[in-house]
Amino acid sequence: MRRLMMLLAGSMCGALVGAVTALLLAPNSGRELQLQMRTRFDALREDVREAYDARRAQLEAELKELRGPRPPA
Repeated sequence: MRRLMMLLAGSMCGALVGAVTALLLAPNSGRELQLQMRTRFDALREDVREAYDARRAQLEAELKELRGPRPPA
């Protein structure tokens, strides 16, 4: 049990040191970083939306072709 507590305490200290280091060495301010991340997220969302629309159109075309007139039996 003592080893587990030491592991948890060490992990918490490491996470705290890592977070402080990241904040101190960040190349941008918080607002700049938020704007940059929002811009990247919006671009990614737009790319996903375009891929979705293209794939949906392709599948609808395939479905329309499959549902087309059947040859006489």
